[in-house]
Parts: sequence; structure tokens; C-alpha cells
Amino acid sequence: MTESAGTIDVLVVDDDFMVARVHRTFVERVAPFRVVGTAHTGEQAIEAVDALRPDLVLLDLYLPDLFGLDVIPRLRTAGHDCDVMVITAAREADAVRGAVRQGVVDYLLKPFDYEDLQPRLERYATQRGRLLTTVVRGQADVDRVLAGAFAPPAGGALPKGLSVETAQLVERALREADGTVSAAEAATTIGISRVSARRYLEYFHATGTADVALRYGTTGRPERRYTWRA
Repeated sequence: MTESAGTIDVLVVDDDFMVARVHRTFVERVAPFRVVGTAHTGEQAIEAVDALRPDLVLLDLYLPDLFGLDVIPRLRTAGHDCDVMVITAAREADAVRGAVRQGVVDYLLKPFDYEDLQPRLERYATQRGRLLTTVVRGQADVDRVLAGAFAPPAGGALPKGLSVETAQLVERALREADGTVSAAEAATTIGISRVSARRYLEYFHATGTADVALRYGTTGRPERRYTWRA
């Protein structure tokens, strides 16, 4: 583990070599994450965890030799307490329920881009920091840790890089929309970049004030559509 160094070591597991390379590039753009290795089968993943001792495993489910969720109990039996973030095309409810029962920290559907993965890694880093540094004096401390990064920051503070003024504009666009809103549509309405609009929309989704759904077209990746929770 790398607690003292402040970095978070990551093992990327995906059967597709090119996809694994892309995921590695995404992860290494987010501080304080560092990719220490890649694996392309379940057995390779187990061996890599044993050798590299990563803090976090980005785990594909459709591996050529093992179903990804079957890798997790083998890691636990071997005494490894690394966290697992599932990254997969598996949309079956049974897979999602199984992942939750296995204690995964997140579940991200393929295909996705950097803006989808970045906030999830940042939330994980925040939650991990809370777990490593918390001192439990009472129930409030326990509640704060369990709420993790998915709860609104104390005092209404926004994550670094987000402004109150722009958040208010994005919120208004969501509230006044007739139906769902995409990041591109919000960006056009407000006059900001699509990437910036996505960050605010994902923040609202993470804090439970907005819902997100995927709209599938005939080609290309699905579009993320947001609605404000009444």
C-alpha cells in the first residue's frame, strides 16, 4: 500500500490490450493515482495483485478465463484488501447486484470517456482519505465516513475547480428544462464548455440532486441525460 507516499496505486484489468492502454492513460491523468500494472485475464489479475499490492483494481467483468466478480473472493481469500472498481459492458441487474454484494466501490459502464471516470476516481480518493484519517468519537463521525464523497460537502462547499455562480446556472438549466438535458445542451444554454457542464452535472448526480439516464442511438456511445430531482 502507498498511504505514506500519498499516491494510490492502480491495477488495470481488461481483456482488450488497447482498451487497457486507454484506461491506463485516463487513470494517470488524475492525481494522486498511479498505474502500477495491467492484466488481461482473471488469473493474471490475481497474480498481479499478489505481486504489486495495488490500492485499487479497475476490473473488467468479461475476462477470457474468469467472470470478473469471481476474481474478488479469490483476492479476499488470499488476504488482499485492495478496493475494486468495476468497469464493464455488463448491464445485467444480476451483475450489478453481485458487484454490490462484493463491496465494489463503483460500477462504470462501457463505453465511457475521461470525463466519466475522472469524478469517480476523485470521489474514491476523497472517501479513501476519510477512511484512512478518521477518528471515531461518536455516531456523527461514523455517518460522515459512510456518507463518503457522495454526500454534499460540509457547508455546501463545491469541489475544487467548481464555482457557486456556475453551479447555480447549471442548476437553473436543469430545473427549467422540459425533460432531460445533456451536457452539450446545458453548455449551449449557459455559455460554457461541454466538459465544464459535464463536471457540474456529474457533481449534482453524485450528491443525489440530479438523476442520470443513458440514451442509446443507432451508432456511437450512449448519451448521458440529466434531470433535476424534485
